Amino acid sequence: MNWTAFTPTAALVGGALIGLAVSLFFVLTGRVAGISGIVGGLLSPKPGDFAWRLAFVAGLLVVGVVAAVVAPEMVTASATRGPVAMAIAGVVVGYGTRLGNGCTSGHGVCGISRLSIRSLVATGTFMATGILTVTIVRLAFGGAL
Repeated sequence: MNWTAFTPTAALVGGALIGLAVSLFFVLTGRVAGISGIVGGLLSPKPGDFAWRLAFVAGLLVVGVVAAVVAPEMVTASATRGPVAMAIAGVVVGYGTRLGNGCTSGHGVCGISRLSIRSLVATGTFMATGILTVTIVRLAFGGAL
């Protein structure tokens, strides 16, 4: 994130849009918009579950592509780590998602808004683990892992 270009208004609008989207999803489908659960359900779908899950994930990807085309200055992606570190991080995040019964989108956005104690604990654990991991990597490897 470019902190010198941070605008609270953009963050507020983005947060409100995420809240609106997950609220509409819940009201219209009765399901929680946890990304890891939705994607995980694509790997072993229950009857009648595949189409909506695929549409959800496709929507996420299409919106990213449209945003990159319409406003490329808003979409910045840079891998500051090598492919091995990225692969290890992906495996660790995937394991943590399974261990925590969901990801930050499910617990952090949807669970906390429903006053779920389990989601509050999970989100706190996700954040603490992330902070600890970054601190260890920076101290032990000078940030170069």
